[in-house]
This record gives sequence, structure tokens and C-alpha cells, in this order.
Amino acid sequence: MCTRARDLLERMNRTGDVRLEPLQAPDCAQRLSAALGRPLDDEELMASIWWLGDDGAVVSAAQAAAVASSVATGVSVPRMLYRVPGLGPLSELGYRWVATHRQYFPGTTPHCERTPSAC
Repeated sequence: MCTRARDLLERMNRTGDVRLEPLQAPDCAQRLSAALGRPLDDEELMASIWWLGDDGAVVSAAQAAAVASSVATGVSVPRMLYRVPGLGPLSELGYRWVATHRQYFPGTTPHCERTPSAC
């Protein structure tokens, strides 16, 4: 599921402004922790997707998906929808449900198996 979502975002990246990296990359947790100003443990890191903006802003889960989709497509609608009162929390609820049930969704070969050098 995670690799399938990653591949979709890569195809959506019309602007070229989204750089996709596996969370298993050696310095990923360190860079996110530095931007957050606190350490991230492996469980928290692997629980969701993360967005680290050029401005140092860090968000995760549904908000990260909304921001990444907006930046990738150059269309602000996903980010705007996330900000609509009630939709952000509802999006997070949906994201958490999918994340906790991801083993039941069809997937592809995990990214780190396809590209071991990236991890």
C-alpha cells in the first residue's frame, strides 16, 4: 500500500517540486527530528508519510498527503480541502484507518526491495 501510494504521488508530480524518499533512508529520521526539534522513534516515523517543506515545516499523515498532492500537481485544492473546518480531522481519521489496515490493501513490491540503494 505504501509503495503504491508513493508511486501514485511520483506520477502526479507534474511540477517536479516533490522529492520522494523512503523513510528507511539512513538520514531521514535525523532530518525530520532536527526539523521537529525532537527525536522521532522508529514506530512514529513508520506510522505515516511525512512532509518536510523547503521552509522547514514538518507535517505527517493526511496533512502531509494533502500538502504533497498540492505541491506535486501545482493545484491548491487538496491543501485547501484539508483546511475546511471538520475535513482535516475527518481526513486524519480516514488516514489512520487506512494506515492501520494497510496490510489488507493490494500493494506492489516494496520500494526498498525494488531500490535497495535508496534505503
